[in-house]
Amino acid sequence: MRVLLTGSAGFIGAAVARALEERGDEVVRVDLMLDMAHGAAGPPEGTHHLDVRDAADGGEWARLLARVDVVCHQAAVVGAGVRVADLPAYAAHNDLGTAALLAAMHEAGVDRLVQASSMVVYGEGRYECAEHGEQPPGVRSRADLEAGRFENPCPVCAEPLGWALVDEDARLEPRSSYAASKVAQEHYAIAWARQADAAGISLRYHNVYGPGMPRDTPYSGVAAMFRSSLERGEAPQVYEDGAQMRDFVHVDDVARANLAALDAVTAAQPGSHRAYNVASGHPVGIRQVAELVARGTGRDIAPEVTGGYRLGDVRHVVASPQRAADELGFRAQVLPEDGLPAFATAPLRA
Repeated sequence: MRVLLTGSAGFIGAAVARALEERGDEVVRVDLMLDMAHGAAGPPEGTHHLDVRDAADGGEWARLLARVDVVCHQAAVVGAGVRVADLPAYAAHNDLGTAALLAAMHEAGVDRLVQASSMVVYGEGRYECAEHGEQPPGVRSRADLEAGRFENPCPVCAEPLGWALVDEDARLEPRSSYAASKVAQEHYAIAWARQADAAGISLRYHNVYGPGMPRDTPYSGVAAMFRSSLERGEAPQVYEDGAQMRDFVHVDDVARANLAALDAVTAAQPGSHRAYNVASGHPVGIRQVAELVARGTGRDIAPEVTGGYRLGDVRHVVASPQRAADELGFRAQVLPEDGLPAFATAPLRA
């Protein structure tokens, strides 16, 4: 299989490229090398230094697309997206970039796509009240957060809601500019699949970590930030009460999920699009994440639970991995209790 891989020099893209080449696929590498992800580094050898926003303009993009069977689209501006000033960057690179790429693919006759999406499309996760069953959570108020009331209240009885697994049919409710851009990418893929009689898969990554993760950039996840604190001899700072539940999935598992999706999409029915959670299936609290990373350092530094908060942060979001297991045959191999301690000493990129 000949795969055009956007974002090929990034944290996840590089892992996908390695996995593809290890099994004998040919990879056409493309990366813009954005400063926020790569600093001053130039493109790795064999990488086409192109902007996905220009894909529909022809030229080098048309030449590359004419030679591939499928596109694996990892390129994106990521991060929390909590500043209003971030909106244009997300809209340009993620929304426009994806739309331009899909138009160029159609022009070149490439009708198969796997793209990176994210758990952030769900906003808050799925919640249940012990008395009133499943309930949609509201936006947590500043007053509740200031008072240390971090759990979402039941809209019927106001008692704290408990979290439940989110499947791919859950409502999409983006709560940041990054999240809005990932929903848009999925919607563009759905429209393209129908209009172009093509097939697409969107992979909703949960919290990805592992070797090669960027250090202290907008692309860094909380596990990398905890690690950086520990390396400085400081206690990791944990927001709220540390009981926020997430799913942490190793980058090698994310690469395996992409390979499974690429195989599946080549056999998919034209006019189809399918979304899949990519998760370990082993939920973990944020405080426990800090403790697991600290364990891997061999140093006795306990996390500091600050009670602080960020407006717009979700309380819990934990995915069901069942659809990916049933339809793609994907199951994570690296569990958080093993992968997070190992991450404490894994090589990172500067």
